[in-house]
Amino acid sequence: MHSDYSNLKEQYQEMINYCKNLKVGDKIKFQQEKQRYKVIAKSDRFIICTKPFNPKRTFLYSIIDLQRIVRGTVNLVFGLAWDFDIPEELQQCINELESSEVEVSHRNCVLLDVEIPTNN
Repeated sequence: MHSDYSNLKEQYQEMINYCKNLKVGDKIKFQQEKQRYKVIAKSDRFIICTKPFNPKRTFLYSIIDLQRIVRGTVNLVFGLAWDFDIPEELQQCINELESSEVEVSHRNCVLLDVEIPTNN
């Protein structure tokens, strides 16, 4: 399975620029999802987003990798190693992504599919 779409950077430049301009607290909508996600942390390359998952009283998350042009979960076997409710742990997650200690999973990722709002 191919999980690095950096060769499509030129085609996805508008989407990449839109994502780079997002701020913590902004909402983001993915084409394959009904509900919007909230941006909770970001760096120049990575954006961490969450949305509520009410049946389990928890949340779902997706991490955008603007270099590989994908989004997905981390590549850890047992899932999240950080508490996203704690700002220091969010920053630790960003730091570990930036240093390549962890990465967006190659098995569980999809091509970036951000809906860019139109200004009508």
